[in-house]
Amino acid sequence: MNTAAQGIMAQLGLQPLPGEGGFFRQTWLSAETGPDGRPLGSAIQYLITPEGFSALHLLRTDEVWHFYAGDPVEHVQLDPLTHTARTTRLGSAIAAGEQVQLVVARDIWQGARLAEGGRHGWALLGCTLAPAWDEREWETGKREDLLACYPAAASLIQVLTR
Repeated sequence: MNTAAQGIMAQLGLQPLPGEGGFFRQTWLSAETGPDGRPLGSAIQYLITPEGFSALHLLRTDEVWHFYAGDPVEHVQLDPLTHTARTTRLGSAIAAGEQVQLVVARDIWQGARLAEGGRHGWALLGCTLAPAWDEREWETGKREDLLACYPAAASLIQVLTR
């Protein structure tokens, strides 16, 4: 990891994100709760590096990704209903087709890594969930299982699993 990424981590107080990879800090947890007592939403700041990518995982909650700074990010979604893959490029080059925000529906496998050709060696993102993050609703992708379900996405699965 380069010194710029280390500086961002220190300045923002980011810590390793177990299981998924990357570095994060929760910045918001709703004080309001739903009927089940669960907070209505949560947000994190999230830094990825070449080594600290977001491994394929599934959430039982919708999630919004926000691009803030650094290198463009290749975000991958694997749809369990259609067994298809979709890649979205998050970044600040809007005129070139990059997105600054991406909504990932619940129950979709997702992962992200730095896009090739970047010059920073890091990307700073935000993730917002509604309702709030709940570890019980998170599942990490198993390479063998994902390869069996999504053979056309084998190259992406290989690099986005640990």
